[in-house]
Amino acid sequence: MREAAFIRQNKDKWAAFENALINKGQLHPDELSDLYIEITDNLSYAKTFYPGSNTQIYLNSLASQAHQKIYKTKRESKNRIVHFWKTEFPTMFKYHHRELLISFLVFAFFVVVGAFSSANEGDFVRSILGNGYVNMTLENIEKGDPMAVYKKQGAFNMFLGITINNIKVAIYAFALGIFLGVGTLYIMLRNGIMLGSFQYFFYEKDLLWESARTIWIHGTIEISVIIIAGCAGLVLANGILFPGTYTRLESFKRGVKNGLKIMVSTVPFFIIAGFLEGYVTRHTEMPDWLAIFIILGSLSLIIYYYIIYPNQIHRKTTYANRK
Repeated sequence: MREAAFIRQNKDKWAAFENALINKGQLHPDELSDLYIEITDNLSYAKTFYPGSNTQIYLNSLASQAHQKIYKTKRESKNRIVHFWKTEFPTMFKYHHRELLISFLVFAFFVVVGAFSSANEGDFVRSILGNGYVNMTLENIEKGDPMAVYKKQGAFNMFLGITINNIKVAIYAFALGIFLGVGTLYIMLRNGIMLGSFQYFFYEKDLLWESARTIWIHGTIEISVIIIAGCAGLVLANGILFPGTYTRLESFKRGVKNGLKIMVSTVPFFIIAGFLEGYVTRHTEMPDWLAIFIILGSLSLIIYYYIIYPNQIHRKTTYANRK
């Protein structure tokens, strides 16, 4: 490409970028980073095809200014993290409550399917949970400690293993959304049936309460966040299926970006769930009131952060814009 044509093709973008650097005291780090990448790409091209030209000198100057501004912005990284958790994510997630509801309803439906199938098919539980797990649990029941499985491993090893495994499940639930949501729904199906079979197994042994008050100490957050990861997968799928006014590619990029934000939001909750399973669930001797307190506290935390708080932020923003 001739240098004159290269300049004509990009001059508006360069001018807009230069104006933003001069007139804006602060730019959003993500926006600045995207612009900086474009300018450095153009600079590399100019160095290759127009070495020593005024175009190269100009782009080098722009890139230098942007580089300095990025390093100044680094001081705000801590505030950026706080802003993400406090404002950015809840504001965005308010618009994905529909996907969250769909993920929850699909999961709940297959929990019922799992329980129903276990009640009507003698070997269904074994086919889902595996003979090894079922036989081990039956032995624990005979020994008078049906929840002994949570005491077998060391607390830290259990915490680490469970956390990593749960994060893997969540990543699958999100990433498989690329198959138009079918893969995500399959993960919800699989985990829902497993949970329904698991709980029915203990119900059949007259141990429903004993299992529920133990398992849901960590399971409240664990299962909730898997459902939220399913929501992320559906957000990705919607970006492909329903582009709206965007091009399909742009809609897909937005779906990936928003889905990733949802996934990032789940990591601390998976760590909490892993900690509870590794260090707390093993104490099956704890009083019922304490177990109930942990379960209700965990449920309240999830409901507040993912449902109530985003609605509060949305109402405040809407009210402020009307003033």
